[in-house]
Amino acid sequence: MSALIRFDNVTLGYEGQPVIRGLDFEVHSGDYLCVIGENGSGKSTMMKALLGFLSPMSGTITKDKKLKNAIGYLPQQQPSQADFPASVKEVVLSGCQGRKKIFSFYTAADKKLADRNIERMNISHLKNRSFRELSGGQKQRALLARAMCAAEDLMLLDEPVSGLDPTATADLYKTIEQLNRDGMTIIMITHDIGHVAEAASHVLKLGHEMLFFGTSEEYREMLEKEGK
Repeated sequence: MSALIRFDNVTLGYEGQPVIRGLDFEVHSGDYLCVIGENGSGKSTMMKALLGFLSPMSGTITKDKKLKNAIGYLPQQQPSQADFPASVKEVVLSGCQGRKKIFSFYTAADKKLADRNIERMNISHLKNRSFRELSGGQKQRALLARAMCAAEDLMLLDEPVSGLDPTATADLYKTIEQLNRDGMTIIMITHDIGHVAEAASHVLKLGHEMLFFGTSEEYREMLEKEGK
């Protein structure tokens, strides 16, 4: 089976200065890849490359053609996100713009898609509420629904539970796992090693180079050998 994404000996960096070297891995349809590593290890840099915002200094990144307009992205929470002057429905619907070549009015199909994703995120009762009035967990669900309006095959998540309380964290993780079971490929940056061992199909560990890539079972075996 061909890969959705393939990194072949990729080096990434800025202004001629490498941040991370030796990225060599594949992501296949249905994978749940968790990306881990210390701060500054290149996780966000790799995410920029996945989104097409950063070109490799060397090596190649290959994406399946069907991913062109089918990637959803949930960035780290920013203070500015808390103050969107819009309803939940409007925020979610804005995700449909990623599918359009130019800005245009929303179609009936766009509105149906937004409603469907709002329902999948169990926030139908909130769709007419102001986004700024929501709790942290509710905001992340709304933003995940928004990303789903842009995505058909792949979702990129950058520390999606950062700042959430334990109950909201567990709730959002269950939602992400269900999306994966429903066929969505997930690539998630996280510091939550417990969740990685429990839910991920694959693990990518970064330092200033690629330190590990393999299945979650292989990762657990490596940790056991290291006595961790």
